[in-house]
Parts: sequence; structure tokens; C-alpha cells
Amino acid sequence: MAILNVTQRGAVAHLTMNAPGRMNALSDEMLAALQETLDELAEDTKTRVVTIAGAGKGFCAGHDLRQLTAARQAEDGGVAAWKDLFDRCTAMMTRIQTMPQPVIAQVHGVATAAGCQLVATCDLAVAASDTRFGVNGVNIGVFCSTPMVALTRNIARKKAFELLTTGDFLTAAEAESQGLINRHVPADQ
Repeated sequence: MAILNVTQRGAVAHLTMNAPGRMNALSDEMLAALQETLDELAEDTKTRVVTIAGAGKGFCAGHDLRQLTAARQAEDGGVAAWKDLFDRCTAMMTRIQTMPQPVIAQVHGVATAAGCQLVATCDLAVAASDTRFGVNGVNIGVFCSTPMVALTRNIARKKAFELLTTGDFLTAAEAESQGLINRHVPADQ
């Protein structure tokens, strides 16, 4: 089973993160697959649009907490591994912003932490009406500093700070009114 499914329909490349048991977490493997695929698509002159979706119950739950926790066992407490992870995640998000094609997030279920950052980084975003968005690392003692950057480029600074410090979620309707997504639609659409 591929961790990232790529389907080409005409000029549209559909990427589906395929780790539903892990809520499509941005694991080391998922980041590598996204980076490689986006790099290839950026050079593909036949591809005019890229969509990113998630398999299963949700779009993306952010970084893989098991991998982050395991990294803490290193002699440095995980500092080097976390820096490497965040550098690779930043590179992948930057690739999205530098793509010659528009990248559209197709969101459902939940998009949290770096998953919410992924939505904020895409050029356009459409979400199922029952989707929830959050940067709720604060609820487990982690401040979502990298998602904060993309989030504040989409929504007002004070609302972003409120989300980052309370761990509260936005509904799809709130995400649309705040500018995080373009629109929300019934889940079957």
C-alpha cells in the first residue's frame, strides 16, 4: 500500500495521503513522498492543477506524534531530529508555494497542527462542511510555531493567536469566514 496515491485525470494530478490509520500524519515517510511527488509534478508541463486530499476519516492530523516521541530518546532529547523534521516539512510546504501549478487542498474530517498548516499553505482550499481545523499542539504541551506562520498569512493575527494558545477548533464555516478556506460544501461534494 502506497503512503501517497497519485491519480492523473487529464491535466489534474490528485494526491491522496494514504495513512488513514494514522490520520494521514506528516510522518517522515509521508513528507518524503509528498516532497518527491511535488518536485516531479513541478517539472511536468502536462499537469495544470494539483489537489491534495486525505484517505479515511480525516485530512491530516499533523506530524506523527509517535515519531516525535521516539526522537526524544536520543542523547540530545530529540533536538536534532525535530530540527530535521521541521526543516523537511518547511521544504515541502515551500515547494507547494513555488509550484507552477495551483495546489488545492480537499479537506474533510480534521486538519490539525501541521495538517492545518498544509491547508493554509495551499493556494485554494475546499472543505467538507463538517470539517474542523485546529493548531492545538498546546493541548499536549507543544506550541505550533511552524503552523503559526502559514496560519497568520491566512487569518487575522489575533484570531490565529487565540487558536494557538487555546487549542480551540474552527468549524468549516468559521474557517471560511476567517479566510483559511475558500468554501465549505456538503461532504458528498
